[in-house]
Amino acid sequence: MKLKGAQVVIEVLKEMGVDTIFGIPGGAVIPIYDALYDSDIRHILATHEQMAAHMADGYARATGRVGVCFATSGPGSTNLVTGIANAYMDSVPVVAITGQVPTNLIGKDAFQEVDITGITMPITKHNFIVKSPDKLVDTIRQAFAIAKSGRPGPVLVDIPKDIQNADIEYVKEGEISIKNGIKTLVSEKELDKTVELILESKKPVIFAGGGVIWGEASEELVEFAEKNHIPVANSLMGLGSFPEDHPLSLGLIGMHGSRFANLAVYRSDLVIAIGTRFSDRVAGKAGGLAPNAKFIHIDIDAAELGKNVEIEVGVIGKVKEVLKLLINKMPSIEREEWLREIEELRRKHSLRYKNDGVLRPQWIVEKIQELSKDDLIIATEVGQNQMWAAQFYKFKSPRTFVTSGGLGTMGFGLPASIGAQVGKPDKRVVNIAGDGSLRMNIHALETAAVYNIPVITVLLNNQTLGMVRQWQNLLYEKRFSQTDLNANLNFAKLASDFGVEGIRVTTKEDFEEALKKAYSEDRPFMIECIIDKNEMVLPFIPAGGTVENTIG
Repeated sequence: MKLKGAQVVIEVLKEMGVDTIFGIPGGAVIPIYDALYDSDIRHILATHEQMAAHMADGYARATGRVGVCFATSGPGSTNLVTGIANAYMDSVPVVAITGQVPTNLIGKDAFQEVDITGITMPITKHNFIVKSPDKLVDTIRQAFAIAKSGRPGPVLVDIPKDIQNADIEYVKEGEISIKNGIKTLVSEKELDKTVELILESKKPVIFAGGGVIWGEASEELVEFAEKNHIPVANSLMGLGSFPEDHPLSLGLIGMHGSRFANLAVYRSDLVIAIGTRFSDRVAGKAGGLAPNAKFIHIDIDAAELGKNVEIEVGVIGKVKEVLKLLINKMPSIEREEWLREIEELRRKHSLRYKNDGVLRPQWIVEKIQELSKDDLIIATEVGQNQMWAAQFYKFKSPRTFVTSGGLGTMGFGLPASIGAQVGKPDKRVVNIAGDGSLRMNIHALETAAVYNIPVITVLLNNQTLGMVRQWQNLLYEKRFSQTDLNANLNFAKLASDFGVEGIRVTTKEDFEEALKKAYSEDRPFMIECIIDKNEMVLPFIPAGGTVENTIG
C-alpha cells in the first residue's frame, strides 16, 4: 500500500515493537510527528534533546529493548550528540531518528542544516542518511537490527523532509537479521585452552562486565562460578550481572572498588574476563591489575581482545553460549584454600564508613535498599554519588543499575531514570544524584511531573563538584579551583516549582520519614539531603595506579 514516508517511519517502528518514543518536534521532523498523532505509540516530550537521548538510553538499559528518540534538524540533532556518545561508550542499543532539510537543499547551508551523520560517525555503531524514498523502509529495519545485534550500540537515521513527504510503497515484512560478522561457532581450540588454564589455576577470579548483562548470561555466569568455585568481581557496567549477596561475589573493583576485592584480583593467578573492555578505571597502571596472573578474555567483539591487557587466550562469541559450552566441558573444582584467603581479605578490608549520628551518603544508600522491597532500579548521576551507589547498594539482578560509565556524563541520571521508569513501570526507580550533576538537566523534573512518572530523586547535596574537589583535596594540595558552587539553591523548593514534591532533610530520622513517604506514593518525588562537602569516596586508587597506591 502507498503511504507517506513519515507514515512509513511510524509503521516500521510498530513492526519493531516500539511502544515509546522520547523526543521534541521541530520544522524538519513535523511530518513524522503528524503521522505519530494517529499512532498508539506513546511519546514522552522532553525539554531538551539531550534528555530525550538519555531517556531512550535509560529505557534500553532497564528493558533490554532498543530505545528510540526523535529530534529535528540542526540544533535538535546536535543536542542528541552527548546522549548518543554516552550510549556508544556503554554499548546501549538506541535508534535516533532525525529530520533533515530537503535533499535539494543539502550542502547549501539551509536553515537548520547540519551534517549530523558526519558529526556522529565516530560515536555510532552505524548511521544513515536516506536520500531515496525506496530506501526508507529497509534502512529503518536495518538500523534496529544493527543496534541490537552483536555488541549493541546506537544507530542514527537522518531523514530529509522531502523523503518524509514522498509517496512510498509499504509492505509489512517484519524484522531483518544482521549477523554483523560474529562467529556462530566458538573455536574448540580456544575453549580447550580456556579449560586447561582454569584447571591449572590455584587462585582464579572472574571479572564480569556489562557484556554479561547485554548477553543475558547472568544465570550462566552464576552456574559457571559455582561449579568452579571462582570468586566474581564486577566492573561498574557489570554490577547486577552477579548477585552481590552471593558468597562468591567480590563486588566492584577498580578505582573505587573495595580494597579487599582489588587485593583478591591483584593476588590472583588467572583472570577470566567476560564481556568487559578493561577500561583505565579498572586496569590502572599497565600490568598492575593482576601482575602474576594470566588473562582469558571472552567477548562478542573481537576488537576488544588484547586491546588494553595482554591475554593468554581470547574467546570470541556470545557470552551466554560460551559459558554454556565451558560449563559442559568443565569438571567441578574445589578451591577451599583460595576461598579462605578471599574471606580473610574480606574480613580485613571490606568497605567501611563512620556510622554515627551524622547524615552520611553511604548510610543513605544503604537505607534506600533497606527500606525498599529490594525491587528497585537504581540510576545515578556522575561523580561521588555514583560511586557511593556502586559501593554500598548491593545489586542482585541484571538491569537494576542505570549509570553512565565510559563517557561519565553529568546530567545523565534524571532523564535516564525517567526512561527506565517508563520502560519498567512495575518497578520503582530511584535516582541517586549529586547537586553538580543534577543542575545540568534538572528541568527533566518537568517531564516527570507532566507525565506523573514516579521517579524518586535522592539528592546528595554538598554544594560542590564533589569528585573534582576530592581530587583537588588529595592530589592538588587542597587548591579548590572552581569546585565550590556556593549557589545556596534550595533544590526541594525548585522541585516543587516543577510540580514534584520536594523535601529537604538534614538528619537520619527525617530522611527515613521522607523516604517512607516517597515509597508509599505513586508520583515523582525529591529528597534533598544536606551532606558535608568534605565527605570523600574511599578507597581511591589514583589514575594509573595499582592497589598498592590505594588511599583510604
